[in-house]
Amino acid sequence: MGETLKGRRDFLKVGGAVTAALLAPVGMKADAARTMPALPENPRTMKAMPTRNLGKTGYKVGIFSLGGQAALEQANNFDIAVPIVERALDLGVNYIDTSSIYGGPERWSEQYVGRVMAKRRNEAFLATKTKERTRDGSMRMIEKSLELLKTDHVDLWQLHDIGTQFDVDQVFAKDGAMEALIEMKDQKVVRHLGLTGHYRPDGLMEAIRRFQFDTILMAMNAADPHHYSFNDKLLPLAVERQMGIIGMKIPARGRMLSSWTPPSLEQQKHSWDGMVIAPTPGTLTMREAMFYALSRPLSTVIIGCNNVQQLEENVQLAQEFTPLSEAQQGELVARAESVAKPSLFFRFYDRP
Repeated sequence: MGETLKGRRDFLKVGGAVTAALLAPVGMKADAARTMPALPENPRTMKAMPTRNLGKTGYKVGIFSLGGQAALEQANNFDIAVPIVERALDLGVNYIDTSSIYGGPERWSEQYVGRVMAKRRNEAFLATKTKERTRDGSMRMIEKSLELLKTDHVDLWQLHDIGTQFDVDQVFAKDGAMEALIEMKDQKVVRHLGLTGHYRPDGLMEAIRRFQFDTILMAMNAADPHHYSFNDKLLPLAVERQMGIIGMKIPARGRMLSSWTPPSLEQQKHSWDGMVIAPTPGTLTMREAMFYALSRPLSTVIIGCNNVQQLEENVQLAQEFTPLSEAQQGELVARAESVAKPSLFFRFYDRP
C-alpha cells in the first residue's frame, strides 16, 4: 500500500490539473523532487474578520472557520452543502475542516468540500483527519481523502478523536498511524500534522508530550470547566508548545443555545449519545457561545452550518468580536452549569 501511494504522490504535479493527476497511472516517476505549494490565501479574509496565527505554521487564519459537519455530513446534500462551502470562501473564511468519517462510508463531507476545492483550492487552508489507528489504514484514508477533495495535498492531516491512553498507545505503536502521518509529511503530501479530541484531556496531553504536533483541535465551550476541563491543563500545554489551537463544539450542536428546541426524550434515547438527556433548551446565545470561545487563547473556531444564512450569521459574529473580560467569561461559565452535561455530551459515553 505504501509503495502504491508513494508512486501516485510522486507523480502528482503541484498546482494545475489536480483531478487529472489523481487519475494518472500509479508508479510513474516524478520529473523533479516534489515541493509543497505556497500557503493558500483568500484575498477577502483580512477585511472580513480578525485573524490570528495558526501556531507556528506561518498561516494567518480567520477567527471563524468552516466545520465539515451539520449540512456537510448529510447524504446527497450537494444543493445545500456545496453553496455553504462556496459562500464561506466568498465571505473570507480561509480554513475548512473535514474528516474521512464525516458523512459515513461515502464520506459526503469530503465530497462536498472537494466539489469546491477542484476550482478554489488555493483559497483555503484544508484540514482532514484519519480515525484509523494503523499505518496502513491511515494510508488508505489519506489516499481516498486526496481523491475526494480533488487535490494532491492537504494543509493539515490530523489524528481524529484521541480520547484515552489506549488511543495514544495505538497510534504510536509500531505500524501505528503516526508512521503514516510522518511519512506523508516527509513526502510533502501533507503540510502540517495535528490531533483532535473532545473526550478527556489526559490522552491528548500525553500525545503532545510524545510528538511535536503543529495543531490541536479541541472541544472548547462555556460548559468546559464543569466536567473534565480542557481549560485547566491541556489548553495551557498547547499554548506553551505554540501550537495552532482550533476550538470546536462551540454551541455543542446547539444544545448550549437558548434558541435550541430539544428533540423528544424518546428520540434522544435512540441517538448515539442518548445517555445524556437534554430536556430543556440551553442558556446562552450564539453570540455568547462564540465570544466565550474566542476569548480563550485559540487560533480559530470551527462551526458546522446547516444553511447559508447560519453561515452568514456566524461570519458576522466573527466580524463583531471583541474579547470578553475574565469576569464576563466567568459569568457565562456559571450560566452554562445547569446545562453542562448536555453541552458536554461528548464526554459522557463509554470508551476503551
